[in-house]
Amino acid sequence: MAMRMNWQLGRDMTYPYEAPPPKRQIAYIFDTNKCIECQTCTVACKTCWTSGKGQEQIFWNNVETKPYGGYPMGWDMRLLEETPPAKWQKEKLVSLTIFETDKPTDPPHGHRPDVQDYGAPNLGEDDITGLVDKGEHFGAMHPMWMFYLARICNHCDNPACLAACPRRAIYKRDEDGIVLVDQQRCRGYQECVRACPYKKVFYNLVGRASEKCIGCYPRVEQGEVALCVESCIGKIRLHGFLTTAAPPRADNPFDYLVKIRKLALPLYPQFGTAPNVYYIPPLHVHDGFLEQLFGHGVEQSKKMYRELSKDRQLLGALMLFGATNRIINRFAIEGDEAVGWDMDDREVVRVPFTERTYIREHYDGKHDVYRHNTT
Repeated sequence: MAMRMNWQLGRDMTYPYEAPPPKRQIAYIFDTNKCIECQTCTVACKTCWTSGKGQEQIFWNNVETKPYGGYPMGWDMRLLEETPPAKWQKEKLVSLTIFETDKPTDPPHGHRPDVQDYGAPNLGEDDITGLVDKGEHFGAMHPMWMFYLARICNHCDNPACLAACPRRAIYKRDEDGIVLVDQQRCRGYQECVRACPYKKVFYNLVGRASEKCIGCYPRVEQGEVALCVESCIGKIRLHGFLTTAAPPRADNPFDYLVKIRKLALPLYPQFGTAPNVYYIPPLHVHDGFLEQLFGHGVEQSKKMYRELSKDRQLLGALMLFGATNRIINRFAIEGDEAVGWDMDDREVVRVPFTERTYIREHYDGKHDVYRHNTT
């Protein structure tokens, strides 16, 4: 077993393979405070990538309601019940990852969902944490809560699916860090399904091979964001690259939000896979539950989010969410606008901090008409 530095855990950890990091790492940021679970992302992904035979139960992208929802059923709770609780000393994980709980020769600790676990994609949808009493009203803090958690493959730094595959049919691309399945080599052993702690590898019963999110790599190769990102109505998503071969860049929105300011946090970092989908925690949920999902840093992240009006650089980076279908590689604040440049260093978007307002006279003398209060 090789030792690899996991920056999300603040320590070295064991992993079956030693390999240099990719030239750059694909990553996503989701703002849970803005998601309305419209499922537009799910439909966009489904109709493009998983509308074929044997893919009826396969959702590379799904949005579930926490704390009770999950697809497949209990995907996270079953693993949490089988592994020791996460223990942190400030920014360092002192408990064991899924690569360290069993013997060094064993595959990553995991479980394989039953067939019926895939039968209820919307299980627990909009279910809150308790019953609302008659006459109860909002008084500055929700006594009951729920929130929406959008999920795709995390294209991890240390993919558990890759580590578990006896056929070596899963690989991580050097050019962008996207994790893919070579379906010519795959024999359908489903060890990847068992090992992935996020259950984002699926088995096609017709094709007899594993399938997973491909990170929309045909679009990425053209400098465009993934379909789930472009279709997002709430503009909760940002898609781009983390710097791997050099120190984090303050003008890279991903380096800035994830590694420098640490506003966006990984999902279940204690599993040890170093996932590359990052979340801005919901403000209305108590820290205890969120720290189980996102590790340390929840309190500080929520504080920064509440004080965005005082931090133009941070606010400017968040204004780029959903602003263009091009991958933003560099951003800056110029006057009253957040400006983004793509991978070719071409300006692709300018977003004003204050939306422009146009006031027109009630009577239009040029056309001799009266304007009404309509658009």
